[in-house]
Amino acid sequence: MSEPLALSLGQKFELERMTRAIDATGDAQALRGLAKQLLQAWQSQKAATQWIMRQQLGGAPRFSGELALDPAALEALMPKEGNQGIQNHDVL
Repeated sequence: MSEPLALSLGQKFELERMTRAIDATGDAQALRGLAKQLLQAWQSQKAATQWIMRQQLGGAPRFSGELALDPAALEALMPKEGNQGIQNHDVL
């Protein structure tokens, strides 16, 4: 049996940093923008996970409407050196 999914120490720190930034933001417009960014990131992550699972299982999508990413799109989702994701200036 595999280990349960757990956040790394760096991910826990980033989560805490972003939580504090959200708590400190009183601007509803900024919070709406952040919520939209997070929704996009969440859906992109789901699509990437589905694509990876299909690659590993060698199967086709279960239905034609399933999201799919090509390798270039998946690579674009991967963190790059110096890219820390959403920054404080994106929120505030």
